[in-house]
Amino acid sequence: MRPKVSVPVESEQSFPLSHPVVSRDPAGARRLGSTYWEEVERTTRGLVQARPTRTGVDLRVLRRGPLLLRLGPPLLEVRVASVSCSHAVLGGLLARAEGGMLLLAQERSDAWRLRTSIRGYLPRLGAPPGRPGWTGVLYGQLQARLHRAVGRRYAARLIREAGR
Repeated sequence: MRPKVSVPVESEQSFPLSHPVVSRDPAGARRLGSTYWEEVERTTRGLVQARPTRTGVDLRVLRRGPLLLRLGPPLLEVRVASVSCSHAVLGGLLARAEGGMLLLAQERSDAWRLRTSIRGYLPRLGAPPGRPGWTGVLYGQLQARLHRAVGRRYAARLIREAGR
């Protein structure tokens, strides 16, 4: 019998928009990223802080505390029907290994939408390789819930600010 292999996390939230909330240019793509990190800090009441570095973004406890996640530099993309900011996951205490991507995007297919997604991320709080899925319950109860809460606040803020 082969042991179970740790499965990368795939998580996505999509929020309908009546109109674009950021400009379709590099400044709009940067705003997607900076607003997201501000909402991480607000949602955690400052416990988790995003610190820009020469090589990307570090998420730390109380700015100088333990490194929770290290993310690569923002990859900005502007297309005809979308604008996005993404970061590669490079490591940290909450990552089992380097790998995965956080994507923040404003897109239009039939209608405008704001999307946050995590792809290919191996959370340390997830089920370890070779262990049953229930051993990763902490990821679902803590980290995944926090990601969804940040996503909702992030979307609400961008929508609110675009309506001004």
